[in-house]
Amino acid sequence: MDYVKLGNTGLDVSRLCLGCMSFGVPERGIAPWSLTEEKSRPIIKKALELGINFFDTANIYSDGTSEEIVGRALKDYANRDEIVLATKVYFRMHDGPNGAGLSRKAIMSEIDKSLNRLGTDYVDLYQIHRWDYTTPIEETMEALHDVVKAGKVRYIGASSMYAWQFLKALNVSEKNGWTRFVSMQNQINLLYREEEREMLPLCKEEKIAVIPWSPLAKGRLTRDWVETTHRSEIDETAKWFYDPTAEADQVVVERVKEVAEKRGIPRAQVALAWVLQKEPITSPIIGTTKLSHLDDAVAALSVALTPEEIAYMEEPYVPHSIVGFE
Repeated sequence: MDYVKLGNTGLDVSRLCLGCMSFGVPERGIAPWSLTEEKSRPIIKKALELGINFFDTANIYSDGTSEEIVGRALKDYANRDEIVLATKVYFRMHDGPNGAGLSRKAIMSEIDKSLNRLGTDYVDLYQIHRWDYTTPIEETMEALHDVVKAGKVRYIGASSMYAWQFLKALNVSEKNGWTRFVSMQNQINLLYREEEREMLPLCKEEKIAVIPWSPLAKGRLTRDWVETTHRSEIDETAKWFYDPTAEADQVVVERVKEVAEKRGIPRAQVALAWVLQKEPITSPIIGTTKLSHLDDAVAALSVALTPEEIAYMEEPYVPHSIVGFE
């Protein structure tokens, strides 16, 4: 396993981050395809054995049960000081006023609940899951600064938003002497490259770590277009993301298949290798439901795509509507 700095910090993270949305009680939350604790623990254990030290979850995943499962597994299998544990806040966690968003009240409440579910005194990276249009960014950034100063959080990061919003948050922090975002978690893959226009150049200029989600386009880059899985059949989010551009996306999927067949390796390795070579990406977040997914992800670290292969897979891409910011 390779390790890199998380942006402009001294924190070492594995070149791959294990996304933990796949772990949780299937009957709770919005991921009925998630794995139970019994099925999740072997994947978490193997990730650790492969050298992955970076784990990303969120309070919203399976109604908090993802944090619970991950916290218990890491306590049993790992040394907390060697683990970089990330979680997120924003989406609705309870009914009524103040049950969602990035107000000071919500952040102060949700960090304590996340710490309790994770069974730890602190999280290494606390991320805002989306932009809150109803709360002044000054209030959000000061609250995040305060949870850092309270010792509950080591670093703060953000997730999918417009580049102007991210830059505004960075400027507010600088102006007030508050803790600055060190990372951006956004969607980047061969079927969704809109972040290359504004966000990636901004992150490179500001030395922000980029830890993209869905590097395999929710599995669509790993199989024939007409092939389905249990998750693809019930995951409405994936359909919303990719169905509108199906005609152009199918060509990209076919080209990934061609490159993989010529190399004699799985498509997942080719698709992930493309993400890994894109600057300034730090650690793609890999969502796994099988142990073999981890093997493919680690193997992708050794796949050096040629400029010709990259150009061939990128060439059919057409502009996509912005999705995932809601």
